[in-house]
Amino acid sequence: MYAFSYSNLGHEESEAFSSFDKAQTGKFLFGKNPGLWKQSDEISARLGWLTLPDQYEQNAEMLVSFSLQIKEEGFKHAVLLGMGGSSLCSEVALNTFGSKEGYLNLLVLDNTDPVAILNLESKIELDKTLFIVASKSGNTEETICFFRYFYDRLEKGNSLNPGNHFIAITDADTPLVKVATHYKFKKVFINPSDLGGRFSVLSDFGLVPMALMGIDINSFLASSRRMKRRCIDATAASNPGIGLGIVLGICQKDKRDKVTFVLSSSIRSFGLWLEQLLAESTGKDGKGLIPVNGESLGNSQEYGNDRIFVHMYLASDDCAADEKNLLKLEETGQPVIRICISDKIELGAEYYRWEIAVAVAGMAMKINPFDQPNVEESKKNTAELLKAWTPEDHFGKFDSPSMNIANISIYTGKESKFLEINHCKSLGELVGNFVSQAGCTDYIALLPYFLLTDSRKKILQSWRQEMNAEFKVATTLLNGPRYLHSTGQLHKGGPNSGIYIILCGEEGTELPIPGKKFGFSVLKQAQALGDFRALDDKKRRVIRIHFGASIDDGLEKLHQYLIHLVI
Repeated sequence: MYAFSYSNLGHEESEAFSSFDKAQTGKFLFGKNPGLWKQSDEISARLGWLTLPDQYEQNAEMLVSFSLQIKEEGFKHAVLLGMGGSSLCSEVALNTFGSKEGYLNLLVLDNTDPVAILNLESKIELDKTLFIVASKSGNTEETICFFRYFYDRLEKGNSLNPGNHFIAITDADTPLVKVATHYKFKKVFINPSDLGGRFSVLSDFGLVPMALMGIDINSFLASSRRMKRRCIDATAASNPGIGLGIVLGICQKDKRDKVTFVLSSSIRSFGLWLEQLLAESTGKDGKGLIPVNGESLGNSQEYGNDRIFVHMYLASDDCAADEKNLLKLEETGQPVIRICISDKIELGAEYYRWEIAVAVAGMAMKINPFDQPNVEESKKNTAELLKAWTPEDHFGKFDSPSMNIANISIYTGKESKFLEINHCKSLGELVGNFVSQAGCTDYIALLPYFLLTDSRKKILQSWRQEMNAEFKVATTLLNGPRYLHSTGQLHKGGPNSGIYIILCGEEGTELPIPGKKFGFSVLKQAQALGDFRALDDKKRRVIRIHFGASIDDGLEKLHQYLIHLVI
């Protein structure tokens, strides 16, 4: 079942559908014609995702056999070590399907906070854990550091063959292939190189972890093949992928660029992957489709004219409350897209549909949806900071706060100087002044660099809801450093409509990284500071709040300041 409908777009879509059909866009798309997009020498080498559903039909049985072998060897846990496109598909699988009885219990590590690493380690038995080191480039800093840490833990635990606890997923001839050979990994999966990380869910990056969990990857791939056939054969108006892409492109052109996801309970985590796909693919050249995931639905007065709502739901889920609210929003003219899914396994089709849609939206927006030119900026800054870091001086001149209030340090960017910090009497006043600059087409992004416990999520989600109601703007909540590999591209390459609040702290725990002069806590701080500098260099509106040794107290204090309008 691939239901797809939309409302309140006027008559623009008819003309756009006709134009795409006359240009035979579908034919050229599936013919892998790079001329459909803004010219780039790299595009022709980034279209392999189009044929993955067929390509992996033959590979699936090998992956299933491998998962059975791992079971028989006595492994109980699988830990995915990765970032961005290498980890988000596993995060969705974990939260949507869970592991089948008798198969490996999957966990995902994509957070450099020492507390997050220790929290994961407490849930596994090291000697019965298979670590999946996943990196397309093979040199993702965080992923390699995770590997170094757990290899060292196994070695110190007197494991006879630590390398036997690791497999790698990467492209051919990457540095990770050399690492895997040197440390005698159990297996190396060489992924097709003609696709980007965010388009890799139907390849080894997505399928290997799912097979280890016992998910029926044959049925998963079969659903994606059915979607592919529908996208090839149909005209634009009835095409589930191309039609969706055209609608998204129309909305972006009409300045409805806040794509607000309303996902039913069983498939809610799918929004994590959608965030990356939309943000990293379209956030460039000053344009972008801004994904808004996890924001509570409000009343019609809380929204401007910059939204399009996407209701994705499992047919068996209770969506009555969401549908009631969406109908009210439609009555006020808000556009709503509805996508009904008959079964969870049909997410294989949805991955493919959305990849097609984003590729088509990129055509309409006249951008290259397959590159990520601004992602490297934060990485470069982080590398420079880590090189300059010393145990005595830390980050030195690069890390001087603009203000200290109640053991909380505030750092402001060049575009935030109007805050007149010296005249602010409280943290609430400063942050309140900062977020109050939000205009009707802006969005506010909360960017925490720490483990998001349930209590922290509750505070941050409450803050989102309050800002949405007061300023009538979209809000996002993105965990660092994961977002650096996804929405970080949108923040720096997309429209200058974001208001960024980086949140970090230290909880007194440090974990050394074997072979490095610094530990994970230092790495996390460098990543937060590196992104702050990258945003500031792009003249984005950004502040960084450091809660010191007590993140929970600092978050609660900040929230109370804002609730009571101490401004």
